[in-house]
Amino acid sequence: MVRNMCLALICVTAASVTTTSAAWAQKSGGVLKIQHMDTPPSASIHEEATVSVAVPFMALYNNLVIFDQHVPKNSLDSIVPDLATSWSTKEGGRKLVFELREGVKWHDGKPFTAKDVACTFDLLLSPDKLRRNPRSAWYSNVEKVTADAPFEATFHLKHPQPSLLALLASGYSPIYPCHVPAADMRRKPIGTGPFKLAEFKMNESIKLVKNPAYWKKGRPYLDGIEYTIIPDRSTRMLSFVAGKFDMTFPTDVSVPLLKNVKNDAPQAQCTMRETGVSTNLIVNREVTPFDNPKIRRAMALTLDRQSFITILSEGEGKMGGALLPPPDGVWGLPPDKLKTIIGYGDVEKSRAEARKLMKEAGYGPDNRLQLKVSTRNIATFKDPAVILIDQLKHIWIDAELEVIDTAVYYNRVFKKDYVVALNLTGSAVDDPDVTLFEGYACGSLRNYNNYCDAEMTKLFEEQSRETDRKKRHELVWEIDRRLQEDIARPIISHGRAAGCWQPYVKGVTFHSNSIYNGWRFEDAWLDK
Repeated sequence: MVRNMCLALICVTAASVTTTSAAWAQKSGGVLKIQHMDTPPSASIHEEATVSVAVPFMALYNNLVIFDQHVPKNSLDSIVPDLATSWSTKEGGRKLVFELREGVKWHDGKPFTAKDVACTFDLLLSPDKLRRNPRSAWYSNVEKVTADAPFEATFHLKHPQPSLLALLASGYSPIYPCHVPAADMRRKPIGTGPFKLAEFKMNESIKLVKNPAYWKKGRPYLDGIEYTIIPDRSTRMLSFVAGKFDMTFPTDVSVPLLKNVKNDAPQAQCTMRETGVSTNLIVNREVTPFDNPKIRRAMALTLDRQSFITILSEGEGKMGGALLPPPDGVWGLPPDKLKTIIGYGDVEKSRAEARKLMKEAGYGPDNRLQLKVSTRNIATFKDPAVILIDQLKHIWIDAELEVIDTAVYYNRVFKKDYVVALNLTGSAVDDPDVTLFEGYACGSLRNYNNYCDAEMTKLFEEQSRETDRKKRHELVWEIDRRLQEDIARPIISHGRAAGCWQPYVKGVTFHSNSIYNGWRFEDAWLDK
């Protein structure tokens, strides 16, 4: 099946910052000023696992394909060409062939070819060519990628994989240049995208400038983008309200803060939407006493999920399993299935069982378990961590909060150098292949607590190959149910967040089911 697609017309929805103005009304020039909540660990998207990297650096790169930047809900139907002009499947779906765009230049002037595609995936498929490879599990079904002609690249698959195109469309799937060492991409990245990196100062700012040789004629409209790093969220909100910034960090505004912004800056435009991010509890099951499954189960049973949701999002967050819950998510457990899972019902009954398990493990009111709860040094992590610590007291666990800066935090959890942590896990694409392989497959770098079940891995592979949508749904629901029953990674809630912008910011769409894929900014412009 061959798909030749053109970029879709701008789609205007409630989640959009775009307009229906004619093309002649779009103004060139100006610098878009955006807040940033912390210092990204690096600019190398393939080596990082946080929205702190995806948002400021996606504009440097191109993918083979991309989710249409002006269709709010990412899906297979919203995928459009990027560096590829068309694609086709062959050999019963075991080959995915891309015809590539000619005349594209890297930021340093060198030509883009199919060799760059092959080199990128050689990095991702090799065990030791990147400093770390958080999404290597995405491509466990890819045997190799070959450059069959100067502008043709082929993915050779072990089995047909319907979701692969969606994985390639994510903001986490840029194409890297063959001629630039992977280490250089961390601080001096070279892309083919609409903007080039001008400056990256730790704890200060990230500055992008227009790529005048961008392959899309007339784009970008902006002269540049500046991200200013402001660690304190209250300071960020006050500075946005005062008009010092054009846009908040796109996931920064909580439900309570949104009310304040609307009151103090009524002109501001904001959108509240699903983030595709779950708040969850990770426990290092290789460290004593957490190698005891009774303690891990007790910790999961003490969670009062509704309290988290009520306190943090005034009731707007949602309970769910590993997958984004409906109606916003396509694959998440429906409410009638969710309520049958242990720990999702009567909290007091669950806590009574938890205390029984703790006693069996040797703990009680006169022998309390002492521990640290580690978390990242931003409000969206710290706030739920404080609630978690309070809830652990119900089962005789006394915890203190350990707050860790972003760059160090991810190094620690990748290396399993923690004991208990309150974590947020984002799924870049609402598809089981992303969530299951990345977060739960044996050996995946983002399987932070080393959950490993060979039988479950076989089920992950089975659902990935299933082409019948209904059958795949049933498989995924059973997998998700078993993950929760296994206490693989207790999911506390799925979050909502808003981004706000000044009314003169045009041509940007905030995606409604992922916070990782909508930051190309090539169509953004300032109406002032």
